[in-house]
Amino acid sequence: MIEGPVWALGAMSGTSLDGVDAALVCTDGVRVKGFGRSGYREYSGPERAALRAALGRWPGEDLDAAARVVQRAHEVLLAEFPEAEIVGFHGQTLAHEPKGRGTHQLGCGAALAQALGRPVVWDFRSADVRLGGEGAPLAPFYHFALAKWLEAERPFAILNLGGVGNLTWVDPRKSAPEEEGALLAFDTGPANAPLDDLMQARLGQRQDEGGRLAAQGTVAEGALERLMQAHFFDRMPPKSLDRGDFAFLSDMVAELPDADAAATLTAAVAASVMRGMEHCPVPPERVLVTGGGRRNPVMMQMLAAALDCPVAPVEEAGLDGDMLEAQAFAYLAVRVARGLPTSAPGTTGVRAAVGGGTVSRAG
Repeated sequence: MIEGPVWALGAMSGTSLDGVDAALVCTDGVRVKGFGRSGYREYSGPERAALRAALGRWPGEDLDAAARVVQRAHEVLLAEFPEAEIVGFHGQTLAHEPKGRGTHQLGCGAALAQALGRPVVWDFRSADVRLGGEGAPLAPFYHFALAKWLEAERPFAILNLGGVGNLTWVDPRKSAPEEEGALLAFDTGPANAPLDDLMQARLGQRQDEGGRLAAQGTVAEGALERLMQAHFFDRMPPKSLDRGDFAFLSDMVAELPDADAAATLTAAVAASVMRGMEHCPVPPERVLVTGGGRRNPVMMQMLAAALDCPVAPVEEAGLDGDMLEAQAFAYLAVRVARGLPTSAPGTTGVRAAVGGGTVSRAG
């Protein structure tokens, strides 16, 4: 279906439930050839409430309101990119149990293809889960392409701090992302989700803007020690999480003042990443941070103090941290269309390299 570089449009609606990102990437599914325009469509308060109410639900449950939000938001935003030749549509993750009921991303790519009049690649995760993989994270294959784009020479890591934290360790000396030893990827633990939930529940705010509340608080070290005893941290990667897997953190900080609770949940992110770094085959030369967490200076300071290598936002490498996930699904869409793998044992634990995704065509 795809021969040579094309302009692909990727869309991502993450677990932070803030809105939809869209970004254009010129790629042949192997190399990144260039970056194009990007856009963002914020969810309104009622839309965000509809999505939050649907979290944890599976197909067959009442999802009509949330489905309308996801579908409409994507149709409106993606229609602003007529130059896109193919679209990668991730949808909205509502539930993720790779060793249980599977994985559920809300949204219909077939309907989106009809609305946009262009082929849409969607349902990226199901095939990986069916073959024994975690179904996440999927961005690592794109991270490998970025390593080539950056002409990196030594292993480094990309840390995404969205609702959940995930880490990709990349060895750019390898020739392909599915090659053994090229990638190791896994979720590290909680990132912004517990902190955002705290801010919403206690103060009616979406997030700890600029880390201002956490900066006023004291970390409850006992809570961090209890967190590190969670079985998840002892599991070998690859491994993945659902947004609600660390919901017990809310109970752990329930009796703390607002500032101390925010400081503790922020420190939990750094502590989780520090534990995760123990799994890297060799220490990374540096850690580039993407996702909303990179905008929290307190979180970034705690990461820098916890890790033994330089920590910086991906912008220092000339990348767009707001759009990296959307770009990833643009890139993966082209790989799916070309029949190339999108995950491998080192990224999701799947038994062999596998290409996920369903291609829906207009008309």
